[in-house]
Amino acid sequence: MTDPTQDPRFLQDPYPAYAALRSACPVQPLPPGSGGRPGFLVTGHAEAREALGDGRLSKDTAVFFADKESRRRLHPAVARTMLACDPPRHTRLRKLVTKAFTTGAVKELRPFIARVTDELLDQWPTGERFDFVAGLAVPLPVIVICELLGVPPADRADVRRRSAQLFAAGEPDVIDAASHAMADYMTELVAAKRRAPGDSLLDRLIAARDGADRLSEEELVSLAVLLLVAGHETTTNALGNAVLALFRHPAELARLRDRPADVPAALDELLRFDSSVSTATFRFTTEPVTLGGTDIPAGVPVLIALGAANRDPARFPAPDLLDLDRAAAAHLGFGHGIHRCVGAPLARAEMEIALGAVLTRFPGIRLAVPAEQLEWRRTRLVRGLTALPVLA
Repeated sequence: MTDPTQDPRFLQDPYPAYAALRSACPVQPLPPGSGGRPGFLVTGHAEAREALGDGRLSKDTAVFFADKESRRRLHPAVARTMLACDPPRHTRLRKLVTKAFTTGAVKELRPFIARVTDELLDQWPTGERFDFVAGLAVPLPVIVICELLGVPPADRADVRRRSAQLFAAGEPDVIDAASHAMADYMTELVAAKRRAPGDSLLDRLIAARDGADRLSEEELVSLAVLLLVAGHETTTNALGNAVLALFRHPAELARLRDRPADVPAALDELLRFDSSVSTATFRFTTEPVTLGGTDIPAGVPVLIALGAANRDPARFPAPDLLDLDRAAAAHLGFGHGIHRCVGAPLARAEMEIALGAVLTRFPGIRLAVPAEQLEWRRTRLVRGLTALPVLA
């Protein structure tokens, strides 16, 4: 099987390929050579949801790769994040960050998110072509998560650049180098905050490291890197994908433009329609598992295609149609189970505020180039545009 991230047609629209795979079998073995190892691909919604919640599918990459040779040189703080471990370690780490992303905690952030959104929109040129991704989708979540973690403004552009490099499909050396750069930066930032403590989320994690919870130094840096990267990458892609979906469905765009108050209710369908996460992060079976009628042996990777699952007609009738009246809360855009995205409330707030503000302030916003000319990021994990030229 060729690498789909190298096929411009798949990058433009992966959903016909997903549909063909799913109709053949919602859980099927990957052909020899896929990713260098045998494995299984899950494309059905019911099967994906089951797999995401099955404790027999481990995320402990250290165990899986312990006896396997690898040329990769990922920094341990990046290779061993909270996403790459199982309970009880995962439970302990997640508990430390969950309070920062509760609905109540995010509610307190909403005025800041709204202020940043307005400041960014104030810079948009009227009647001129410009990039929605660079003008809003990237800077908004970057500023918010950096503010939450206490990353100085002068460092944020470099943080964003290194973060993007972590998703560079087909460029392992770039990914490995970026992992060391990000971990080194967070190590230095932790040291700076120890010298001059503040009240950011990172300061609170440092207090946990030095207090009763006893985070190891590696766990502290790893949590910081994960929150920094995951705190903006998926939201950036989700915003671009949502706006493009609305451009491609003019009636739904007109509806939200006329009734911006409908934006919160529309988020689930926008997140379902073009998922910002194409494939869930690495899992492997710890014992034989039967999934969707397919027997999967122990010790093999299982790739869960969230984008495919969110277009499964068995769960979402006419899935290739954007229907803002659809009951789409069952989408898997934020995952499912114990690893469901801890930052989902923050991502939803950012999308709701940003989309509402754009449609209110720029009701005539439209795509500036044919959709077929848009370029997509070459990455297996996330799905997002490199740029979205618009006129407002």
